[in-house]
This record gives sequence, C-alpha cells and structure tokens, in this order.
Amino acid sequence: MKRFIALFVLLSICLSVSPIFADEGMWTFDNPPLKQWKERYNFEPTKEWLDRVRLASVKFPGASGVFVSPNGLIATNHHVASGFIERLSSKERDLLKNGFYAKTQAEELKVPDGNVSILESYDNVTERVHAASSGASDADAATKRTAEIAAIEKDCPAALRCEVVSLYSGGEYWLYRFKRYTDVRLVMAPEEQAAFFGGDLDNFVYPRHDLDFTFVRVYENDKPASTPNYLKWSATGAPEGEFIIASGYPGSTARLLTVSQLSYQRDVGNPLQDKVWRTRRKALEDYSKRNAEAARQANPGMRSFANSLKRLEGQQTGLLNPRNFAKKEAEEKDLRDKLAAKPELNKQYAPAWDAISKAYAGLPAKANQLAFSSLASSRLATIAQQIVTYHIEVPKPNGTRYPEYRDARLDAFRSALLSPAPIYPEMEEAALTAWLVEARSVLGADDPFIKAALGDAEPAEVVGRAVRETKLIDPAARKALLEGGAAAVASSTDPMITLARRVEPVIRALREWNEKNILDVETANGTRIAQARFAVYGKSMPPDANGHLRLVYGTVKGYEEDTTLVPYKTTYFGLYDRNLSFDDKSPFDLPQRFKERRDKVDLATPLNFVYTADTIGGNSGSPVINRRGEVVGLNFDSNNQKLSNRYWFIEDSEGSRAVGVHSAGILEALRKIYDAHELAAELVGK
Repeated sequence: MKRFIALFVLLSICLSVSPIFADEGMWTFDNPPLKQWKERYNFEPTKEWLDRVRLASVKFPGASGVFVSPNGLIATNHHVASGFIERLSSKERDLLKNGFYAKTQAEELKVPDGNVSILESYDNVTERVHAASSGASDADAATKRTAEIAAIEKDCPAALRCEVVSLYSGGEYWLYRFKRYTDVRLVMAPEEQAAFFGGDLDNFVYPRHDLDFTFVRVYENDKPASTPNYLKWSATGAPEGEFIIASGYPGSTARLLTVSQLSYQRDVGNPLQDKVWRTRRKALEDYSKRNAEAARQANPGMRSFANSLKRLEGQQTGLLNPRNFAKKEAEEKDLRDKLAAKPELNKQYAPAWDAISKAYAGLPAKANQLAFSSLASSRLATIAQQIVTYHIEVPKPNGTRYPEYRDARLDAFRSALLSPAPIYPEMEEAALTAWLVEARSVLGADDPFIKAALGDAEPAEVVGRAVRETKLIDPAARKALLEGGAAAVASSTDPMITLARRVEPVIRALREWNEKNILDVETANGTRIAQARFAVYGKSMPPDANGHLRLVYGTVKGYEEDTTLVPYKTTYFGLYDRNLSFDDKSPFDLPQRFKERRDKVDLATPLNFVYTADTIGGNSGSPVINRRGEVVGLNFDSNNQKLSNRYWFIEDSEGSRAVGVHSAGILEALRKIYDAHELAAELVGK
C-alpha cells in the first residue's frame, strides 16, 4: 500500500508539471499575460491603459509606490517610507512615533537624499549583448558582455538613468530608462503603531488591521512635479471576487534556479543568511536597551531584520518540504527529458546543468568568507569602503569597472554617498563591534579579513577609535575625499578610511573569486538553460523577479484555513476589538487619537483585504488596481502560507494571499482620524 501511495504521489507530481498555473507570474510590461487575462477574466487592456499604469508606478529603494494625483502626489506603505521618515526625525521630533501631516504644500518636509523613479521606456538589447560575447569562454564572455552593457548604458539621454536588465537568467537583456525624482517631500504619515499594529506578532499573519500607508510628493524646480500619468483613487475599493492587477517592483524570486542551486540555498545559503541577519539584529537589540533614544535609533533596523528573518524562515520551511522540492525536481526533469528528445538541442544545452552543479560544489567552502568579510553593518564603514573603492574603479575604462561605479550610475552614487541623513555614532560602534566579534568567531583569528581589519587588536578597540575619530559623519569630509583623488585617500589618516584600505584587497579578491567561479558560470549556463526553456515552452512563463517593474494579477478572495473560513476583508470594528481584547497593551495598543476619534469612525469601513496575486518582498507599496485603472488599495504584506513563493508559485487553493490596505480604509482614516481633508480631497479629485 505504501509503495502504491508513493508511486501515486510521484505520478501526480510529474503530471502536474506545467510552465504556468492560474494567476501565476510576475510579468514584464513588454510581455503582459494578455491571453490569460482575456481567457480567465475577459479583460483586454489597451496599450494606453498599460502605459499609464507603467508611468504611474513608482520605484522606491527596494519597494514600490504610485502617483495618485497630477501634482506629484505618491502613495506607498509606511514601512516603505520609514527610511525617509527616519531621516526627518530626531530625539525632539519623532515622526515615526507621532506621525505627520502637512496641511499645505509649504509645510511638506524635504527628505535628505530622497529619490524615487519611474520606468520611462525600454528596449530589447538581447541580440547586441549576446553577439558581443558569442563564441567566447565563460570568463572571456563575461568580460565582453560587461563591456557591451556598460557601453549601452553610457549611451543614455542626460535626463534619464539607464540600466541594462538581465531577464530569464541572461536569456534576454533589456535597456530600461528611468526618470529620477530627487526632491521628495513628506506629506502625511500615520503613527508607526497604527501602521504596524500588532507588531512582529501579526507580521505575515491575516486577518490584519494595519494602516500601512504614507504619502509623499515629488518636486521639480521647487514646485510640485507635473504627473499626468497618475491613477485615480477608488473611494469604495474592491468587493470580494473583483479582478485586480498590482504593478510594482518585486525584489527577487528563484523559480528558474536549477535543483543544484536550490539544494545549496536549502543546505548552506539560507542557514548562513539567517546567521548573518540574527547577528546584526542582536547587535541592534542590545544597543536599543541602553535608553529610549537608542531604542528610537535602532527600531527601524530591528524591524527590518525581524521581517527578513520571518520571511526567510518561511522560505526555508518550503525548501525543506519534500513535496515542494520533488516538484522542482520534476519540473527540471520534464525540461531535460523534452530536450533529450531533440538531439541537437540536447547537445547544445544539456551540459549547462552539470556546469552549474560543478561550480556550486565549490561554493560551501567559501561561503563563510563571502558572508562575513564585510563592513556592511556600519554606515560609516560602508561610506569609507565606497570612497576607497571609488578611487580604484573610476580611473579604469568604463566597461571594466564594477557596475556600481560605471558612468551611468555615478550621479546616484555620489548623491547617496553625500547624503546628510543622520548617522548615530554610538549605534555605529555597537553594530560594527558586535559584527567583527562574530566574524572573528566564525572565520578565525588567522583569516585574511580578520587579520586585515583587526591585526592583533580587539574589535572594540579598533572600532571605538575608528568611530570616535572619523570625520566621515560630515558630508563635507566625504566630498573632500571623493574629489581629492586617489592621493587624498592614500594619505588619509582617518581611522575609518584606513580600516577600509586594509580590508579592500581581501574583499576584492573574494568578489573576484565569486564572479569567476560562480557568477560567470551562472550567467553563461543560465542563459543556455533559458534558451532551452524558450525552445521547449516558448515565452509562456515570466522571468524571475529582479527588483524591476512587473505586473501581477488575481482576485479579491478570502480562503479556508484548517476548519474555518477567513474573510476577504477586515474592518475598523476588528481593529478596535483586537485593541480592547488585549487591554490596549503593546503591540496591540493604539495611538491616543484613535481612541479619541472612535465614535467618529464608521467602524464597518474595510481596513485590510486579501487577494490571490503573485507578490513578494519589493511589492510593498504596489498599487492594487481594478479594471478601470483605479487604486483600490496598497499591497503591504502576505500571509504565512505564501512565504515560500520565492521558489515556486503557491496556488490559491493552499490559502496563499497577498495583503493590502483598503483604499476606503485609508480615506476613512484621513477624514475621521487625522483631519487630513485637504489630502483626501486631492486623492478623490474634489
């Protein structure tokens, strides 16, 4: 009987292999799933509809947003804009804790180094990139490909920022042209406790009751930017069963990886990432216990790491599930079997899997060095390292530099490096000291990075002096080193610069090893596997997410969990009930204004809702749009059932859901809780 069940399960998996499932995929704008929309939802958008959505979709650092008025107004999540809000906060004016609202444009607060962008246009440059590296070895191909990409990016209109984007593991290359906005001002933000009600306990849980929204505005020439391609705000939102689309910038998926790559993630990569993030989170937690101001400074970082760790745990649980992993093995087998039936294709593409597997066999031995040979836990140390590396890279020909130092990206690099955003020296010292203590424990005292960073000294001694004596807290000092040339950096006695100089050769050698032995092999052979997929399946599936603009879709829909039903929406009734059920205790406490305004709020107003779209981290702040192109909500989370969707699409039947803030709930808060009538009127066009 057991043998029969095992055979039945294997047969079911094999039979279920298919390039695409219902509502699956993070689709590029050059290849939207028009066929699926027409067949499943009778939806046929015009080119103008798609162009408007694209030009209204705003890219934040690592996340998404949307233009919602013709005057530069952007809606996004509070947690997406929290970095902006933090830069405007201080011990005396804690905007994360207390919220903010500018009644007039004159009161809107300019964010230090605030920047967002939109995808202005795009072109397919695959033939040009592939032709440049055709016939070369993997290493030579990488050099030629990099030079060609740099040349394409450099030939860019002055007003735009250009980036060549790899899709399908190198199967395609597209030139994306971005319009950047560098004057971003805070318009309105609720209190963090309202935006993140329930805290980490409710994170990735549904039902949810979070007002996770914020509004900013972009300016040009000191005036609100003209943004005619905006999306109208729906006052009523989406009812259950409505077809919706979300447009945003999902971070990364790994659905096209080979089984050997996934095995590495499961056995080495994810556990190591967990260790790195836990180390950095604990350093901030320990620092936060010093006093209230330390807690304020550390809070954004602690929250970010807690979120990342919880997501990683869900992803790893999925990889450890034998049923899920067997599905990936079956998908790979299906593709390779179809190739085997075509000898010429098989000869051309089949070796790619073995090449990647061989490369990954050598990665575990280097994994700890690659993960812990870093100064990334400190912003000051990162600034120092960037300045040192800048003067090594920029004198090189543009096509041979690290991508982040190519001409097309230098303006953005300099802007970020010279940002006046606050730096907290005591937190810097605590974070970097704890990091180097752990790095020495993991790597050993004789490791090249540890010897370069510490010599025979203790981490506290090296870091304490570097943080206390560095001048890099002052943007003017950074600018002097940036503009002073390599000689200024070489002669600098700033202890943070000298630390960066000592570790730079070690970090560079590790980066070169990783590029030669892993990344170049992945790119060359990932391209071959992508071409094999095209030959077998056509372009019937979307590429993995990579932080660039995508379309996802589905329906507003509740789900079954265990023996009960979960509703598609929550309401203000639920928010106040959860608050009262926990006696107003953290993390279920509410800001004072919520208690004072409870009698004014229509408690039946929807607050959060769930839908079946295929989202992931980076989609935070994405507009959820109905057929009319109206914003019915803002994506801000997913439920636990969805966490492993980095590696595969989790079907609707398993209760996988994205979570959004309801457009009607946001309007209710603006009007009844925050008295933000001017903002509400701008949203609805009245």
